[in-house]
Amino acid sequence: KMILRSWDRVFPRSWSDFSCFLLVAFFVPVTYIFQITIVLPELFAIGGACYTFLWVASVFIIFNISSNMLAAMLVDTTIKSGFKGIPNYTAYLLTDFPLSVELLKPPSDPEKLARWHMCHDCQALVPPRSWHCDVCNVCVLKRDHHCRFLCVCIGHHNYRYFFYFLVYMLVGSLGAFVTHSVYTWCLHFDYYWRLSHLLTIFAPAVSLTLYPSWESFYLVIYELTLMGFVMSTLLLIFHWPIVSSGSVTRERNSRKYDRGLRGNLEMVLGRRMHLTWVSPFVRSELPHDGVNWEVSAASLPKED
Repeated sequence: KMILRSWDRVFPRSWSDFSCFLLVAFFVPVTYIFQITIVLPELFAIGGACYTFLWVASVFIIFNISSNMLAAMLVDTTIKSGFKGIPNYTAYLLTDFPLSVELLKPPSDPEKLARWHMCHDCQALVPPRSWHCDVCNVCVLKRDHHCRFLCVCIGHHNYRYFFYFLVYMLVGSLGAFVTHSVYTWCLHFDYYWRLSHLLTIFAPAVSLTLYPSWESFYLVIYELTLMGFVMSTLLLIFHWPIVSSGSVTRERNSRKYDRGLRGNLEMVLGRRMHLTWVSPFVRSELPHDGVNWEVSAASLPKED
């Protein structure tokens, strides 16, 4: 049973969420339009092999950035799905296989029940690895963190989309930065190598306000592209050890749920992980329900 967030739970809940989301919502389409309409036609002959390849690559990248971003925002990975009349500890979760409404009822097995904990904010027993988010005001299955740029918590069911959002942001911003660098410092060096325009790099918004021109606006886009590359790179560097070790940010120094590199990647990307890079619409079942976690055998203390 696939469940998406209701629209009232998608919109930003704080000013910091709103400002970060607005930055991405402005940066991504504007950079794409600048790349397609201004940069590529000056670098390559329209219709040529290089132009066509980069045009197709740009469309593929912008599609994956925007669609993975929307998927991460819309997929409900909380313990509540918003259905009226259903107890707090019960939910339909968005997943690639049907789950019973009984899924989030505390288990009768005392050993499994001991792993659950009480969330006083949700007034419910919640599964292991589920933690409360003060911004979203709900517990999230296998919660990693609250993403300001996407205005949602990243957890069990939407980590795949968040991960590919970062990957394609890195690839797209790197490609755009390279082509924009050639456009700025090679094709238009006579204009941009002036001292006044070099100072624009350190204060682009101020320069654009005081000396409004298309050239100053192009420098703002250029700087946003560099910032997008640096931020996505740093975030991937931070999250890769987490993904590859089967943990989340809160368990960063623990390998309690480590199932080996392939098993850990499968836990995030699904059983068809070799195809998930193509599109967020590629169906890839997750091998776990996100609820009944058990510590991996390798992390248990060895008996003498």
